[in-house]
Amino acid sequence: MDIVVLIKAAVMGVVEGLTEFLPISSTGHLILAGALLGFDDEKAKVFDIAIQTGAIFAVILVYWQKIASTVVALPTQVEARRFALNVLIAFVPAVVLGLLFGKFIKAHLFTPVVVASTFIIGGFIILWAEGWGRAKPEVSDAETDVSAEPTSQARIETVEAMSPLDALKVGLVQCLAMVPGTSRSGATIIGGMLLGLSRKAATDFSFYLAIPTLIGAGAYSLYKERELLSWTDAPVFAVGLVCSFISAWICVRWLLRYIASHSFVPFAWYRIVFGVVVLATAWTGTVTWVA
Repeated sequence: MDIVVLIKAAVMGVVEGLTEFLPISSTGHLILAGALLGFDDEKAKVFDIAIQTGAIFAVILVYWQKIASTVVALPTQVEARRFALNVLIAFVPAVVLGLLFGKFIKAHLFTPVVVASTFIIGGFIILWAEGWGRAKPEVSDAETDVSAEPTSQARIETVEAMSPLDALKVGLVQCLAMVPGTSRSGATIIGGMLLGLSRKAATDFSFYLAIPTLIGAGAYSLYKERELLSWTDAPVFAVGLVCSFISAWICVRWLLRYIASHSFVPFAWYRIVFGVVVLATAWTGTVTWVA
């Protein structure tokens, strides 16, 4: 196995893990990183989706206690069944729309310029969403801090308090992430906040929803493109999965601490600046973003 290919797989795995659960688009970063590394053929596209499973294992590990207790309580507790049903309801729109439009999106929208444009648009949406939340009436000095969690403004404080309709709305918002560069986490977290979820509840539900969404996407992609793959590709995929898992575990634990006292405004500015840099270098020919 070519050591250079393994190094590229490791880099892509780290990029996936660090960006999957932040509102900055893992798909967008993978497309751009793949373009720069020359790791962007058809097999690499399958690789990009498959290594999301490594990031999901990190979420399962972080939330293991909640997941295990929910599974155990399913036969006896209404709350556990409602939570599981809500995740399923939110998952369905992505399945339906993914099957209907996934091929078209993959063929026409997976380009660096599209990604950079959605980076910028998404950044402004995050700024608007955070400003929208702070513009509402405040009840204490603590809530006037731009980095404070607007708990008094949230209609839903925990994922357990979500209704099936709330879950469906978040699931529909998640479908916006089918456009590369949008960010699945960004769409579900910011969308959830706009729909009335607290920042903590929106982030938690985004992580839970990622489990069936990304595992399903990875399994479907591997099955659909199985003829492109062989057992000689196993080391490359293994390196990507391991690197994705480790970096995602670090990132998720950090993010859960971060959201306790900070807004998503820094991520918005990062998206805008990064998108502008990509567009500028693409238009001037400074960087060849597309092979």
